Amino acid sequence: MRTSGYFYCSSLSFIIALVYANKEELDKHLQLGNQLLAKAQFADALTHYHAAIELDPTNYQTLYRRATVYLAMGKSKNAIPDLDKVLQLKSDFTAARIQRGNVLLKQGDIDAAANDFNSVLSVEPSNSEVTAKVELIEQLRQIVHQAKSSFEGGDYASAEYYLNQALEHMMWDASLYRMRAKCYENSGMIRKAIADMRTVTKLVSDSTQSFFDVSLMYYAIGDVEESLGQIRECLKLDPDHQKCFDFYKKVKKFAKMKETMNDLIAKEDWMGCLDKGQQMLKQEKEVEAIQLEVYKQTCKCNREAGHIAEAIQECTLVLQQGGDDVEVLCDRAEAYLLEEDFDSALADYNKALEINSEFRRAKEGVDRVQKLKKQAGKRDYYKILGVKRNADKRTIQKAYRKLAQQWHPDNFSDEKEKKAAEKKFIDIASAKEVLSDEEKRKQFDAGIDPLDPESQQGGGGHGFPHGFPHGFNPFGDGQGGSFRFHWG
Repeated sequence: MRTSGYFYCSSLSFIIALVYANKEELDKHLQLGNQLLAKAQFADALTHYHAAIELDPTNYQTLYRRATVYLAMGKSKNAIPDLDKVLQLKSDFTAARIQRGNVLLKQGDIDAAANDFNSVLSVEPSNSEVTAKVELIEQLRQIVHQAKSSFEGGDYASAEYYLNQALEHMMWDASLYRMRAKCYENSGMIRKAIADMRTVTKLVSDSTQSFFDVSLMYYAIGDVEESLGQIRECLKLDPDHQKCFDFYKKVKKFAKMKETMNDLIAKEDWMGCLDKGQQMLKQEKEVEAIQLEVYKQTCKCNREAGHIAEAIQECTLVLQQGGDDVEVLCDRAEAYLLEEDFDSALADYNKALEINSEFRRAKEGVDRVQKLKKQAGKRDYYKILGVKRNADKRTIQKAYRKLAQQWHPDNFSDEKEKKAAEKKFIDIASAKEVLSDEEKRKQFDAGIDPLDPESQQGGGGHGFPHGFPHGFNPFGDGQGGSFRFHWG
């Protein structure tokens, strides 16, 4: 009997020690959790509350605090089970019931929220805060009913109006966001519809269909990269979703083509860009926004490739069908400049500034046009050589050689004709000097004549009034030249 008594006492002592140790550890986690909660360090506080609840799952106060942390972190779905457990353990815990009612109201479960608030009023009939909530719920019932009725009747503007009111109080109700997204979509406000559907994906755990819908909408407005990102989210949730997978393949292929086009533009491979653009347009024949995104790029590439009429046509198409775009307006303005249509270029730059008064490219464009218009009354090196503004160096060199041979003063015996040829020849040589030099050509294209002291301080003078400097060979072949120039 003594032995049995000894073992009994030992076991009891062990249990008491274990309980004491658990109590000590529990108190430590609660203390740390409370301190961290007070400092708004929610993630760390949550860790300690988890540990405390594992040690004592029936402590309603700890469960309530954890629910509070969940709500502070925006995890209302996690908070509800804790609040349910709290009220199972202590049904008269009014603060927990009010808290649950508030969460249910925000989630759109207004019947359950009303039950909680009415339960509170049964024991606290003078609670004005809860009374106001009950009255609000009755108003929200009517608002939601009107929203649904308007939506079903195709009155999307009215439905949107009522849904806006409802969502001020029921901001965690995914069904209301879905309905408003449909209103936006049917009204042509796709970006607003996307914003609401993206909210749905955060509120609903299984958002496979929502991610698919968002991807389709992004594609419909021409945003291929975002479309690809959303369809990938769809496949993360359900790798076997056939519609998602089929659309993923389509978008991925197009995104790759777009990436290749951007690389070609970066390399200034303008013809390669145009070829890729044609491939992309063959790939997507139905979605206008996607086609317009392609035309935005081919407009630029056509301009750089010297296809000015095509560039203007494509930019105009984008502006007519896709609405005003400051970049496209400036692209078209630059195409007009190559045609020396200064008025049209200025109109486009000014329109871009009406849309965005701080748009630097348009500001610089206006300044450039004004300088070019002022320059129009002076020497135009492009006209002197008879080349277009986007002519390459080879074309410039070829035009120069032809004109230099034609207007060489040694070709003329009459003194008057020789003097006129000298002046013409100097202009031709000046044009060649400016247009063959990248930096000087940039200045001239910006409306500044690098050889005119009036338009550039410290310039080298107007042409070569005292002969060609530094042994300059007007034929530029680096081999001494076969022509001699006589001033007399």
